[in-house]
Amino acid sequence: MRRRVVVAAVTLAACVGVTGLPAGASAHQPGERGASGWRGIDLTRPEVVATGLDVPWGLAFLPDGSALVGERDSGRVLRVRRGSPPQQVAQIAGVAAVGEGGLLGLAVSPRYRIDRYVYAYFTSSADNRIVRFRLTAPHLQEPILTGLARAGAHNGGRIAFGPDGLLYAGVGDAGQAATAQDPGSRNGKILRMRPDGGVPRTNPIAGSLVYSLGHRNVQGLDWDRRGRLYATEFGAGAWDEVNRIVPGGNYGWPVVEGVAGDPRFRDPVVTWRPAEASPSGAAIVGDTLYVAALRGTRLWVVPLHWSGGVGTPTAQLVGAYGRLRTVVAAPDGSLWVTTSNRDGRGVPAPDDDRILRFPPVRWWW
Repeated sequence: MRRRVVVAAVTLAACVGVTGLPAGASAHQPGERGASGWRGIDLTRPEVVATGLDVPWGLAFLPDGSALVGERDSGRVLRVRRGSPPQQVAQIAGVAAVGEGGLLGLAVSPRYRIDRYVYAYFTSSADNRIVRFRLTAPHLQEPILTGLARAGAHNGGRIAFGPDGLLYAGVGDAGQAATAQDPGSRNGKILRMRPDGGVPRTNPIAGSLVYSLGHRNVQGLDWDRRGRLYATEFGAGAWDEVNRIVPGGNYGWPVVEGVAGDPRFRDPVVTWRPAEASPSGAAIVGDTLYVAALRGTRLWVVPLHWSGGVGTPTAQLVGAYGRLRTVVAAPDGSLWVTTSNRDGRGVPAPDDDRILRFPPVRWWW
């Protein structure tokens, strides 16, 4: 199998320290403002929201502003509020934490005030699956998608509701690279489904959950103010990627990795060497994409343009907190970031793993 690797078109900026605002956080044009009403994020004023966690992975906010965080290996779901210790609110039955598998993504229903549903993507002893449950009865799981191939690595696991009210899931290739190019397989894909797991009529392939294909291991999903989806993806030995996702798009894995200029495939908008990235979570605030890096132990800040292109990424928090797994924009405009130093590949500090909160920067008129 031939893999073509081409040097990325995006030139990386030199890594900078943690002082000062990230360049991307102020990358708005005159008269623009982010959909959240915030200019960006102040990465110089961290607040530790929670400590002593066991590999926090999924993170999602409830309507009251508190957060749910899932621990990959223990299968616990904790409720986190600023100024209070985390409180366990659920134990997800059936989690089989092997390698990179376990309790992965969490999402809160956009109709939570009415239906009270929380969604979880996890690795069981037989598959990767998505279930939904209510915090009042977490033992009553309703599977909405089962049978996704599992493995010790490349499980994907990020789930998020889009602005269309549909649920999106990044599903890894589970170590079987050829599945990413097979439209009949749900592995190596981004899937799009109704909240009950059904296939939307507007999906690019009739009767299929497949929204895009040719992915190795997507772990970050978020939308800009125009509804465009961006996804972060682990590469193999050459390039990690940020891709702008279009319905039915083929992103090349395993035929190509990085920018190839091959008309059969869509090129990434950003690439990094794995040593400086290994990108997991992604969050957009205003016109800026924030990407949590594991091996790179940093937060990448990527300016987004109205055209759908990107500016020059800058590296922030380099080495300050170790491996960063998840990054989520909170309802109050702040950015919450989880560390992943107890996942078997990091060097944990005494208070790891942690959740950090970085405050928003307001617009001034």
